[in-house]
Amino acid sequence: MSQISYWKPLHMKWAPILISAVLLIGGTAMAQAPELVRVSRFSGKPVPRFETLKFAMVNGRAGPSKDHPVLWEYQRKGLPLLVIKESQNWRRVRDPSGTEVWVHARMLEDGHKAYVQTPTVLRQDPMDGAEPVADLGRGVLVDLGACSRGWCRVQAKDYRGYAPQPSLWGADTGEAGL
Repeated sequence: MSQISYWKPLHMKWAPILISAVLLIGGTAMAQAPELVRVSRFSGKPVPRFETLKFAMVNGRAGPSKDHPVLWEYQRKGLPLLVIKESQNWRRVRDPSGTEVWVHARMLEDGHKAYVQTPTVLRQDPMDGAEPVADLGRGVLVDLGACSRGWCRVQAKDYRGYAPQPSLWGADTGEAGL
């Protein structure tokens, strides 16, 4: 039994061009679409975002109230935490180790700090071969400046320079994986 084809070979020649045009137009429309940012109804700030610990002693709890047990005790003022969820007075945060806990909103503040996740070299200019300024060990807190093309301007005590963005927790909310 033979099959009937309603498409002529001429039409099949145009198929790749037609498909390419559709993808090009769709891709252009997607590229022009604004990036969706979730804004919390509680704080009016974007989520996710980084904030820093306001005090040297902060409790991380299992849930959003003082009735929930303390799971973690943070003892590092300025530590950047990723705010991933909010309730009225509480923030669900992720720390550099990946632990997620609830912290009262009063314990956090806007801040521009980063936590060095892997030992790295602070450089004079934003490139691998640039003059080294200082060695930054894991756990060092740095003041975070602008980031561009994979490098961030940072200051650690009296040392200023550029550090690779992937080595810094607090430099990119994209690392949240949300």
